Amino acid sequence: MFVLLARLIEIYTFVLLIRILMSWIPNLDPSNPIVQLLLQVTDPVLEPARRLIPSIGMIDISPIVVFIALSIIRDLLLRMG
Repeated sequence: MFVLLARLIEIYTFVLLIRILMSWIPNLDPSNPIVQLLLQVTDPVLEPARRLIPSIGMIDISPIVVFIALSIIRDLLLRMG
């Protein structure tokens, strides 16, 4: 069970990476269904992190903190499994 949760976190991390890379694409249609899906899946994790961690100038570092937190949780789950 712990290993399965760790794998799900790995998949979510990959989805989060796609979301971050997607933000670098200019003129990306925000009404695209794939874009909407990625936003709906990742916003519940990113928004609380953004409220806790202020941006540094124009740079949002909350995804980095989320990546680190997910990595720690994944490692703990793998050790428990």
